[in-house]
Amino acid sequence: MSFDRKMRLGAFLMAGGHHIAAWRHPDAHAEAGVDIDHFIALARIAERGTFDMVFVEDAAAIRERNPDMASQAARSTAFEPLSLLAALAVNTSHIGLVATASTTYNEPYSLARAFASLDSLSGGRAGWNLVTSASELEAENFASSGLRPHSERYERAEEFADVALALWDGVEHGAYLPEDATVFANRAKLHVLRHHGKHFAVEGVLESLPSAQGRPIMVQAGASDVGKDLAARTADIVFAASQTLAEAKAYYADVKSRLAKYGRKPDDVKIMPGISPVVGATEAEAKAKYRALQELIPDAVGVALLASYLSIQDLSAYPLDGPLPDMPQTNLIQSRQQLIIDLGRRENLSIRELARHFAGARGHWQVVGTPTQVADAMEERFREGAADGFNVMAPLFPSGLEDFITHVVPELRRRGLFREEYEGRTLRANLGVGAPSKR
Repeated sequence: MSFDRKMRLGAFLMAGGHHIAAWRHPDAHAEAGVDIDHFIALARIAERGTFDMVFVEDAAAIRERNPDMASQAARSTAFEPLSLLAALAVNTSHIGLVATASTTYNEPYSLARAFASLDSLSGGRAGWNLVTSASELEAENFASSGLRPHSERYERAEEFADVALALWDGVEHGAYLPEDATVFANRAKLHVLRHHGKHFAVEGVLESLPSAQGRPIMVQAGASDVGKDLAARTADIVFAASQTLAEAKAYYADVKSRLAKYGRKPDDVKIMPGISPVVGATEAEAKAKYRALQELIPDAVGVALLASYLSIQDLSAYPLDGPLPDMPQTNLIQSRQQLIIDLGRRENLSIRELARHFAGARGHWQVVGTPTQVADAMEERFREGAADGFNVMAPLFPSGLEDFITHVVPELRRRGLFREEYEGRTLRANLGVGAPSKR
């Protein structure tokens, strides 16, 4: 593996912070979820740090059914992601803009059109994080029949992705307003899609031109077999959640090994696990910052969050200081459920301990230490074939992101692991994934 390559970094934005109790911290901005100036400031901080992208997740429903969670976790207010990123696009110039959108509760034409517009108005900086949605609360807003089975959701996602990609590729550069200016559209460069599949029938062509990067970047985070295959076939970036180095290496190797089947090379896909860094001038200071956040977690909130990711209604029937009971396989987020089970067994954690650990970053890798220690941990995974970069999940905004960019980024640069300045103006150019192959 070549080590003249550079890390890729994304800033995963989430209101006041990724820690479930961040909104209760004295430095928190409780109304962050619906404050556009807050998000503009975060995007500009990330751009100052020459991050590849900012990323916004989405769920088309309220986050919590459990009253304890709904009343004590600030996850109930949020902007619709594409609207938010359109605002960020005109307040930044280089950083990529990635939004989550579901293949279960959207239609391919309207979604492809929306992302093409964001890609054009941002100068080629848009990306789509494809999700299939695994929330019963979302299903209740869109489908009276309830949540579709896991396999059916991914079957639909495969077809949805193919249609969206075909729509983006159906308009060539110069299709509208060609150079000779004798006609408005060059019909030879417009390719009408005639798709009739199991889930969708689409006959049309987009009215937008390709952006400077050709088409939006594709992002995926599936960890099941069908999810990893979808990522290997369609994604430019894969987000991942891994607790240990061994888990991260195994996931990385698995996804990369699937690329050849689809005629792709290892560098065509960047794997970026989540990392939640708590940075201090000393190790003691970093640990104190982490403890201050952990002490803000009510047990009821931590346990309710854990139960939601385990895909069960309630854990209250089990002793909090006892072990996690055996769990039936879920139809929801299967990989995250298994990650929690493995973590609890490996570390011999009680339900209370597991809940408090999980509340910090929802199963993503947490690193607490000095800038050197955080950079050491990141460098190990980068060099050991476990990551091409990281999706940085600051526990508290804006201070957690500021700490990382002010103190960890210079250390990564000193080691030659991260860029000094942007390589280009598009997300595709900065990621180094090359021009998309046309379908």
